[in-house]
Amino acid sequence: MATKALVLGGGGVTGVAWELGVLAGLADAGVDLLAADLFVGTSAGSVVAAQVTSGIELAGLYEKQLAGSGAEVSARIGRRTLAGIGLAMLRTRDELAFRRRVGRMALAASTMPEAERRAFIAGRLPIHSWPEARLLVTAVDAETGEFVVFDRDKGVALVDAVGASCAVPGVWPPVTIDGRRYIDGGIRSATNADLAAGADRVVVIAPVNAGGGPIARLATQVAALRRTAAVTVIRPDRSAGQAIGRNVLDPTRRAPAARAGRAQATTIAAAVAQVWHGTA
Repeated sequence: MATKALVLGGGGVTGVAWELGVLAGLADAGVDLLAADLFVGTSAGSVVAAQVTSGIELAGLYEKQLAGSGAEVSARIGRRTLAGIGLAMLRTRDELAFRRRVGRMALAASTMPEAERRAFIAGRLPIHSWPEARLLVTAVDAETGEFVVFDRDKGVALVDAVGASCAVPGVWPPVTIDGRRYIDGGIRSATNADLAAGADRVVVIAPVNAGGGPIARLATQVAALRRTAAVTVIRPDRSAGQAIGRNVLDPTRRAPAARAGRAQATTIAAAVAQVWHGTA
């Protein structure tokens, strides 16, 4: 039997909303991506992956995105942070060296207390235990630059794994796990789609398509997957891009992003079904 992987990429709070909208819209069209054998979550995608594997109905998760910003804190990736990441990219193409530079910046940044941020992450997750489904959550060691993949066998709390994956450098505090500090898995790749290697059918939902230099390109990872698998990539269409807006960390954009994702799903359902159901 063909194995299936669902890859959920980073993209802030609007990325969470848009991804859930896409999943809900596809489910309406008879394409159940939650039947995946493997879930890969990076940053915002780790939140979505933890939510949709929790046993809570997708419809309820989607409806929650329409309820307003709630307790979410509005944030923005500042110019200094963007400049720091850009400078790190210019100074080296070595992946580890780049991630260490960004990690040092993240460790030195002034952010909200780690415990306060953890409470926000915990509030996003309906269940705090690892699911029975195979779930991989990505992060980066802030000191060494090492890419780390958490799963239920690593002995790490799901809330901490997701928090680490969502720790945007310069915006949110690095997450402490067993004495190590971890930052956003998107610093290695916006989707880390290569973790789906070995699956026969792969759907990648990517709110953002960042990549280049020391950050792995999605196109490169997808090209490698396509050597042995049927793969489709879902990115925001023009309407979804407008709904999401320029600041992916603005919680007031959650509802528009979710609705746009659901609407977009109706236009791509047939193509996604070809890959997911084995007719491609």
